[in-house]
Amino acid sequence: MDLDAYIAEHDGEWRRLEQLTRTGRLTAEQTDEMLMLYQRASTHLSVVRSRMPDSLLVARLSGLVLAARGAITGSRSLARRHFGRFFTHTFPGAVFTAWRWWAGTSAVFVAIWALLIVYVANNPEVQTQLWTPDQMRDLVDRSFEEYYSEYQNQNFALRVWTNNAQVAALALVGGVLILPTLWVLWQNVLNVGLTGGVMVGHGRGDLFFGLIAPHGLLEMGAVLLAGAVGLRIGWSWIAPAPGRTRSQSLAEAGRSGITVALGLVAVLAVAGLIEGFVTPNLPAIIAIPIGVVALAGFIGYVVARGRVAVAENDFGDLDGDQREALRPR
Repeated sequence: MDLDAYIAEHDGEWRRLEQLTRTGRLTAEQTDEMLMLYQRASTHLSVVRSRMPDSLLVARLSGLVLAARGAITGSRSLARRHFGRFFTHTFPGAVFTAWRWWAGTSAVFVAIWALLIVYVANNPEVQTQLWTPDQMRDLVDRSFEEYYSEYQNQNFALRVWTNNAQVAALALVGGVLILPTLWVLWQNVLNVGLTGGVMVGHGRGDLFFGLIAPHGLLEMGAVLLAGAVGLRIGWSWIAPAPGRTRSQSLAEAGRSGITVALGLVAVLAVAGLIEGFVTPNLPAIIAIPIGVVALAGFIGYVVARGRVAVAENDFGDLDGDQREALRPR
């Protein structure tokens, strides 16, 4: 085998691999390219050692393979660090910077929900316009409670998680046009408010709150957060931040919205586990405090870690490396 011809054939690949190993930050495509070139260089090193042992070329390829191996290992560690930073900084930072929107949206829709319950509970004629007496009797005496034990715990938790994730996604994405998000939030508040009004009006408020509160506190908190961030995205192009064009403001708010959407997947999973395993199996006196602790823990996490993130100028806008690290493979 002609050594000079072999070098001429593969020198371009080796130089490209050298260039990639010296690059501080790699995209996913560059990382894949480096891995492929590393594997080829390892093969080339084996060929040179066995067929044409040239000490200079062996030394060059050995150093190149070693450097590439270190860079690949480092890039994977970097991806893990980005994943960890997402939950210690980026996600809580995004939520913390949107706290005014979250608090305002929650205050408005929780107030509407409470008023609906009181109004429906104290106006039987409203109840009869919405349900027949048999339907109300079935809801109060059987179907509301049986809903939480209709499926196996794990299947119910997965079903709830999927449904809530879809609702949160609609509330967030619809914010670009504002009205769709308001509609999603209104529908959720309306459904719970009307049902709660009937239950309270028939003297079953203890059952209603005992079954809805354990998971509902965190679940509704997450849905309202998604809606709040969605509305913030819509407002970003209506009233751009100072020094930003409409497109820049919308892009920044949208990236922050993606951050919140990714983080809420985990939050809603916790709510689903509570609804699937805690709500149907534990008495209200135990289940409700679990729901309170879950919501308080989430708020405490957002405040504590969000302040740290903001202090480090991490406002929840995913940078390029984090988007690549979190990109599904």
